[in-house]
Amino acid sequence: MALKQYLAHKLEQRLSPQQIQLMKLLQVPTMELDQRIKQEIEENPALEEGVEKEDEDINDELDDSSDDQTEDEFDISDYLSDDADYKTSVNNKGKDEEEKVIPLSGDQTFQERLGEQLHLLDFDDKQYMIATTIVGNLDESGYLKREVEAIVDDLAFSANVLATEEEVESVLSVIQGLDPAGVGARDLRECLLLQIDRRQDGDITKFTAKKILEEYFDEFTKKHYTKITKKLEISDSDLKEAIEEIVRLNPKPGGSMKEAAGNYQQIIPDFQVYENEGRLQLTINGRNAPELKVSRDYKQMLKRYAEGAKASKSDKEALTFVKQKLDGAKWFIDAIKQRQNTLLLTMDAIMNYQKSYFLTGDETNLRPMILKDIAEIVDLDISTISRVANSKHVQTGYGIFSLKYFFSESLSTDSGEEVSTREVKKILSEAVENEEKRKPLTDEKLANLLKEKGYNIARRTVAKYREQLNIPVARLRKEL
Repeated sequence: MALKQYLAHKLEQRLSPQQIQLMKLLQVPTMELDQRIKQEIEENPALEEGVEKEDEDINDELDDSSDDQTEDEFDISDYLSDDADYKTSVNNKGKDEEEKVIPLSGDQTFQERLGEQLHLLDFDDKQYMIATTIVGNLDESGYLKREVEAIVDDLAFSANVLATEEEVESVLSVIQGLDPAGVGARDLRECLLLQIDRRQDGDITKFTAKKILEEYFDEFTKKHYTKITKKLEISDSDLKEAIEEIVRLNPKPGGSMKEAAGNYQQIIPDFQVYENEGRLQLTINGRNAPELKVSRDYKQMLKRYAEGAKASKSDKEALTFVKQKLDGAKWFIDAIKQRQNTLLLTMDAIMNYQKSYFLTGDETNLRPMILKDIAEIVDLDISTISRVANSKHVQTGYGIFSLKYFFSESLSTDSGEEVSTREVKKILSEAVENEEKRKPLTDEKLANLLKEKGYNIARRTVAKYREQLNIPVARLRKEL
């Protein structure tokens, strides 16, 4: 078959670079917006922070400054030349001026802590190499998930150290005796046993806890308490004390230092909704509406090159460069303004749609609301609403919430009334919270409870909502 060429007209929808930039900015949370703006200012010298002046003032200054250009005039060739003559740093301090350095904190990892302890052990070179290899293979929780046989291979191929599995096991047992307790375990059971062994001081409760972990770990994890009491011939109160001892142990010894460091993400709300004399008022965080302007120097530069540009290649390149930077600055400022307007428009629609909740703070007053509902109100695409809702937060008189919190599906009651699934989830949470812990409510009993309240929901739907609420099954909620 012969190849042929032909022309054809084809219509396609493509996003412009400006639209793509706006979509990306919509997804950026408030905390990252400052960094994004600083990055743009660093990359585009035509963009500056500050309030834009009126055009008349700028034009007047342009006219006045055209006659005052001296040898200090900015030269665009510095940007275009390969041999730029500038300094990367400058020292404007006097010799007697004190230089203050801000110290940076460095959190110590548990591997570094183990490494310090290894230096204190009486290891020969071979044992030390085995120990450092084991420590390097520990995961962030402190567990050794790699097989001993694989570590032997690593030592042989990577470090040219011939070791047996028995030698690796021997060094591992020493590492398991280091701090934090439980580190170097192969599974949860071994981790808990390593910790309970250090607590043994003749106390019968701790002895019972160790016995449970050693011989009845499966029954313990599945909460088959009756089997444990019968096999160990102990009372329910003895079992309860032993379980409390086990619960005090740390299932992730490697992560304990990380958690203690307190590296928690800070949430800065993008909006604030508050009530004033029975009316809701909406404000947007000032960081979402920064004051940006186009550099006056670059405007002056563009005018000079446009009026007196020569036919040389360097002048044309300079003119093109300045135009690109000015256009980029204008596009970015417009994108920030559109971002602010889109955020306000979307949040205002959500606030009015969920007005009853924002006035009362009662979760049961939340109306069923999906992305399409808000998209139709503000006349924007569903994907745009999704970008806004996924990373933004609002501060209310009842706490700080993600915008996703206000979106939920609907279901009908026996009376035909449409209610939010969040209302049903709240009823489920309260039912589980107030249940008899010795006999927790099964999914079937929870479904019957909802039916009594007028919510005709199948058992499998109750199970789905329970999982979304991170509530375990009835058997795992059982307590003595």
